[in-house]
Amino acid sequence: MAKKDGGFSEAEREAMKGRAAELRAEKGGKKKADNLQALLDKVAELEGPDQEIAATVHTIVTEVAPDLAARTWYGMPAWERDGAVLVFVQPAGKFGTRYSTLGFNDNAALDDGDLWATGFAVTKVTPAVRKKMVELITKATG
Repeated sequence: MAKKDGGFSEAEREAMKGRAAELRAEKGGKKKADNLQALLDKVAELEGPDQEIAATVHTIVTEVAPDLAARTWYGMPAWERDGAVLVFVQPAGKFGTRYSTLGFNDNAALDDGDLWATGFAVTKVTPAVRKKMVELITKATG
């Protein structure tokens, strides 16, 4: 969240610094394997439920949408198609929220009439949660 004075919080500044570093690395010819390693390193840094959620999403993406490329995005685990992030995990610990978010950008095929969700709160991985993640990621990748 922004600070009361209208400036950015420390977490927001860190996210922007992370994204700037990602952009610099991409311009330097960062390869797909390096992006995957960056994602795996980021997941390994996470703790508790955040780590389990991100690792589960990575496994699901690998299974149901192998055409998506792993990377980090604003310092978060993310998966892209044609250079555009489609799905990401915002860990609860990143901004001090009470839940992680499984998020989708506008290139995700989740359209459902005139209103649909693009973010889903996740507190832990259960069989039912994993099943829903599979459904969402499969639909999103159309």
